[in-house]
Amino acid sequence: MLVTGANKGLGLETARRLGALGWTVFLGSRDEERGRVAAGKLAAEGVAVVPVPLDVTSDASVDSAVLLVQAHTDRLDVLVNNAGAPGNVVAPADAGADELHAVYDTNVYGPVRVTRAFLPLLRAADHPRVVMVTSAGGSFAVVTDPSQPVSQMHELAYCSSKAALNMITVRYAQALPGITFNAVTPGEVANHTFAATDMNGHRGQLTVTEGTDPIVRLATLPPGAPSGIFVDRLGRIGW
Repeated sequence: MLVTGANKGLGLETARRLGALGWTVFLGSRDEERGRVAAGKLAAEGVAVVPVPLDVTSDASVDSAVLLVQAHTDRLDVLVNNAGAPGNVVAPADAGADELHAVYDTNVYGPVRVTRAFLPLLRAADHPRVVMVTSAGGSFAVVTDPSQPVSQMHELAYCSSKAALNMITVRYAQALPGITFNAVTPGEVANHTFAATDMNGHRGQLTVTEGTDPIVRLATLPPGAPSGIFVDRLGRIGW
């Protein structure tokens, strides 16, 4: 299994938990040194882990990552597209195309680059699963609910990029029925809570382990499980 953006936070905890289940973890990290350090920590816990230099904004980096993974295995059971960028929370009236492009390059184009590149290895698996780590901020149902804190976060780049990722997840699920594609937000929408990570300045009310609960659940779905759904820690949520 491969986790992108796995040198810290939700990605690292996802890698740790799934590795503890006995899977070999390919730990994707844009920063090669940080990836090695993170992999070393998991290895010390007994996880079979391979650090993979992987910048999801670079075609060349993604292609190199595929070759590295292929040197170790002929199939990929799970891909967790976790790498993400928060943007600068620029007010809509001030946000230009450059602001959106920088965030989309990681949050939208990144998962597309990685998913497309690893499709041959995913298709070679008996029961392949792809987990898209998105956000409740990408849900129209959540953002248009005045009771939700994110409805007052007036910016364009991050929320729209996650809405795009949600649609991409659904379209993959429809077009590739042999692979399970699902989207997940690491929080509890009904309780207005989210996981504390570097990306949000550790302001979240849930621990990073609690935040990875739905990621691990989707990564370990059995054959025949639903594809093209959006979940949080408590279950399905509205698009």
